[in-house]
Amino acid sequence: MSEFSRIVDVRHIVADPVVLVPDEAECRRLAGRFGISAIDEMRAEVRLVREGDAVTATGRLTAAIVQPCAISGEDFPVKIDEPVNLRFVHPAAAHVDEELEITAEDCDEIEYEGVTLDLGEAIAQTLALAIDPFAEGPEADRARAEHNLAGDPSSGPFAALAALKKQG
Repeated sequence: MSEFSRIVDVRHIVADPVVLVPDEAECRRLAGRFGISAIDEMRAEVRLVREGDAVTATGRLTAAIVQPCAISGEDFPVKIDEPVNLRFVHPAAAHVDEELEITAEDCDEIEYEGVTLDLGEAIAQTLALAIDPFAEGPEADRARAEHNLAGDPSSGPFAALAALKKQG
């Protein structure tokens, strides 16, 4: 089961936007799933439009998360503001065998079966893709210098190659 499930019946889609906000427990479970320290806030506002069996979801996802720095390991706050552009399709309608040229403006396709789709899980996946696993916090440069992570140009594979070149 998804940490943030919001089931939508495609037969009852309305013109008003759908607002999705996880509760505190859902934020905690999502943070654990994504390997970050916390999700302080998360909100998605999405318009759903049904086109036959397909449903498009467009809108915006905003979040305030806390994640560890990729260099120092220390937690730091990160703001996320991502467009949502999804298309839910039945498996038979998915473009599995077709070769497609995809641009940045194209929707991500998500398969669903029956008459319901899980919009919450799709928003959770959108958040997961927006999190930079290599993000560096404000203490990254200090940690890099303290632990000599910047690399010593007089050592390493290129220094060894330079030494071999000088011998030859």
